[in-house]
Amino acid sequence: MQIIDSHCHAGASWFEPIESLLFQMDSNGVERAVLVQHKGVYDNGYLLRSARLHPGRFAVVAMVDTARGDAASRLEYWAEQGAVGVRLGPLERSRGEDPLAVWRKADELGLTVSSQSDAVEDFASDEFARLVSELPGLKIVVEHLAGMEPGAEPPYDAYRKALELARRPNTYVKVGGLGEISLRPAVLSPEFGFDDTPPLIEMALEAFGPGRTTWGSDFPPVSGREGYGNALRGVMEHPALRTRDDREWVMGKAALDAFRFR
Repeated sequence: MQIIDSHCHAGASWFEPIESLLFQMDSNGVERAVLVQHKGVYDNGYLLRSARLHPGRFAVVAMVDTARGDAASRLEYWAEQGAVGVRLGPLERSRGEDPLAVWRKADELGLTVSSQSDAVEDFASDEFARLVSELPGLKIVVEHLAGMEPGAEPPYDAYRKALELARRPNTYVKVGGLGEISLRPAVLSPEFGFDDTPPLIEMALEAFGPGRTTWGSDFPPVSGREGYGNALRGVMEHPALRTRDDREWVMGKAALDAFRFR
């Protein structure tokens, strides 16, 4: 089974260098990964150089400053340099006459949008649903289970509304490790495990299906939660992935469908 990590960070100033990520990937049998630019950085050179140094192992999701009037042309530049996607918030818009200019440019260039927000309400908004419908050819990947965090309690109304995005076939969802949605025990037990994990992964799989659900470690923040290997195994061995085929899609094939690896 080919394992692909659909959500990693690396950097020369923040986070960890690419070598640290490669160590974790090699130690855990992860063949490829998607390098996602972190918020506030619009020079994507480090990620693209890392991808060129390790051919076939990385796909790069860039960022552009949508507050600038030249954001669409900057996105085209980064695509020419090798980026296969762009990171945009669900309510992020361009300056100028067309607020969807960068989104349309991504569609025109055949890029994938990796969409991030810490507020599930942003993904659940009617405004975002209209955008997704307006650009049916644009692949949009909803990060971090639509922004859900530890401590979520039923009935998960906003999350359920966000999962309705799955009705549109151009959408995908990223599932992180269990530590991304579970409260960490005050005292860690000798054996790995969480006392209470809400059924958010089960709900995402029911909505999107394994074919549009991708595992992403969120390295290196995951190192401060359960650790890279536990994040991988926590999803791969999750009972909601009932068959080998389910695991193959969530752990690799869906990422290949969502992102182009050069």
